[in-house]
Amino acid sequence: MESKSKEIQFDDFIWIDICNPEKINLDGIAKQYNLDYFQIKDSLETGHLPKFEKQETYNFLILRAYTSNIDDRTTNVTDLSNKIAFFYSEEKVITIHRAEFEFLQNVSNNYIKSEDLLLFFIHKMLDTYNNPLKFLSDQNDEIEKTVFLKDYSKISLEDLYYQKTRTRITKKLLQITQNVINQIEVSEQSKTALQDIKDKLLSLILGYDEVLENSNNLLNTYLSVNAQKSNDVMKLLTIFSAFFLPLTFIAGIYGMNFENMPELKWDYGYFFTLGIMIVIAIIIFYWFKRKKII
Repeated sequence: MESKSKEIQFDDFIWIDICNPEKINLDGIAKQYNLDYFQIKDSLETGHLPKFEKQETYNFLILRAYTSNIDDRTTNVTDLSNKIAFFYSEEKVITIHRAEFEFLQNVSNNYIKSEDLLLFFIHKMLDTYNNPLKFLSDQNDEIEKTVFLKDYSKISLEDLYYQKTRTRITKKLLQITQNVINQIEVSEQSKTALQDIKDKLLSLILGYDEVLENSNNLLNTYLSVNAQKSNDVMKLLTIFSAFFLPLTFIAGIYGMNFENMPELKWDYGYFFTLGIMIVIAIIIFYWFKRKKII
């Protein structure tokens, strides 16, 4: 994607949007807009977490929006989200980013102050977490139904792992974002809008926390059900062994080829031995029933 930029003049401030700038142009961007070079460098660093820094003439803010497809198997912050760096003061708002964001394309020009535009962008970035939260919650419900009402073997342990990992990473990212948002200061007129953002952020964190807890419970339930099925198989094999062990013992004795075995010469020895085996099997069966093993 090629580098591009645009400027939009509002009544009392200007918004400058720079998309995918070249690294070799970092120094020029810093000098042109009187910004700190290392902050510009941070704005292009892949995987940089949200942060806030207050300078003498402007504030520096990095936030991340959820940009991954909701069904992607992502396991790190870089694949899950993309960031926007904000350099803002009363006179200007500068946004620097690599990925394209739809809400940056068509921005109305009815914002009075620069902080109003900033809060609008923050609100839109938080909105990107809504659909993934709903998808993960619905996926949890489907997995739960499959485990308890259908065939648990259709559940993929790998899917459970990716769902849990994605939820955990997103929750941590939102918690870091919450800490950053709490450091932002706005004028008295914008405090209500900022508080609305904080409330929305808290709601998202609680939502992802609930999904993460459910994912952990589902994983434990899946492992328990799987272990129970294995135990049932072992139990069945043990019961068969308990029946056949004494019968095999009797058959083994009379399978020995010693000459001095009087029972071998009995006319009804074969039927007598079979009778003993049946009696032993019946006794074992009733003992298992009494102990509620079968």
